[in-house]
Amino acid sequence: MYCVRKITDDLTWLGANDRRLALFESAYPIPEGISYNAYLLSDEKTVLLDTADKAVAPRFLENLAHALGGRPLDYLVVNHMEPDHTATLEDVLLRHPETKVVLNQKTLSMVKQFFDFDIDARAILVKEGDTLATGRHTLTFVMAPMVHWPEVMVTYDMTDKTLFSADAFGTFGALNGSLFADEVDFERDLLPSARRYYTNIVGKYGAQVMSLLNKTSSLEIKTICPLHGPIWRENIVCFIEKYQKWATWQPEEKGVVIAYASVYGHTENAADIVANALSERGVRNIVMYDVSVTDPSYVLADCFRYSHLVFAAPTYNSGLFTTMDTLLRELSAHGLRERTVALIENGTWAPQSGKHMRAILDEMKNLTILENSVTFKSSVKAPEESELRALADTIADSLP
Repeated sequence: MYCVRKITDDLTWLGANDRRLALFESAYPIPEGISYNAYLLSDEKTVLLDTADKAVAPRFLENLAHALGGRPLDYLVVNHMEPDHTATLEDVLLRHPETKVVLNQKTLSMVKQFFDFDIDARAILVKEGDTLATGRHTLTFVMAPMVHWPEVMVTYDMTDKTLFSADAFGTFGALNGSLFADEVDFERDLLPSARRYYTNIVGKYGAQVMSLLNKTSSLEIKTICPLHGPIWRENIVCFIEKYQKWATWQPEEKGVVIAYASVYGHTENAADIVANALSERGVRNIVMYDVSVTDPSYVLADCFRYSHLVFAAPTYNSGLFTTMDTLLRELSAHGLRERTVALIENGTWAPQSGKHMRAILDEMKNLTILENSVTFKSSVKAPEESELRALADTIADSLP
């Protein structure tokens, strides 16, 4: 049975949810599922904006058929060619041979890479600033390369002031009946998922995100319709401000992330001593992660959120413990910068983990690495406890 929802008299959400998928893009845990959003504009001409993943194809196609109500599908706009939004493209076109596909040149090339059908006969190529009149509505197109694929564009409805934002402004998590961000306590319930989505999926491309934000800053935006997560129609400026911080790698809050790896609990003990000393100094925003237990995507998200980072790891095979190595390389790959960092190393006979951590961090931009890193062998003794507390003092003093 179809399951759709009206956004306006002319615009219908055709999305579907997947609560069974364990890993988004085969990489990121999504215990609360994911939504795949698509939209139908019903004007003198009908316009489908994006399709959906194969996993939800039956529901999506049933939704589309119901929303069309027997009308032809005149246009299909492809904002983003990633298969979670285009895997059902050919299915739609087989059902609607009358449909023209609106896309840019880079997207056209990607369609040919993913599919074998004749796209050229259907294609309407658009570039920056081109428009498509559908009757009462006029759509215009804004190129958004590397947010987060090179072909991405966003579509702006000049009539209703709606931005179809592709993967920008997306959020992990299935939609549990609430389609709009203002129907939930977004900051409490969904902001962590939105942050984790941005930092892991788009986070590397801050400069490109800022380019898109600058392009769209002159537009009056009343509604944002992303491809994942809830639709925005209130407090849009607040979410855009989050994106501006994330895209420029500015911390949202003053606080400390302590990420540690520990084989037998001794490095964890060192991390706990620092955390307790920070709390005694009045620091309240402290989060701790055992990187052997927590997926790196969660740690990375909080590293984008907070201003100060502590990494504590044992030496392993004369190098860096594997899960810490993975985390730091993820941070480097996502371009994290503008943070203050402290290091703690452990090693029973030849401590080397600090050197390896610093080597990865040195590849990153604009990090301040505190000089008084702490080294201990096997377990923390009284001299090292004093050093750990001194390190906590240095961190606390650098927090205004």
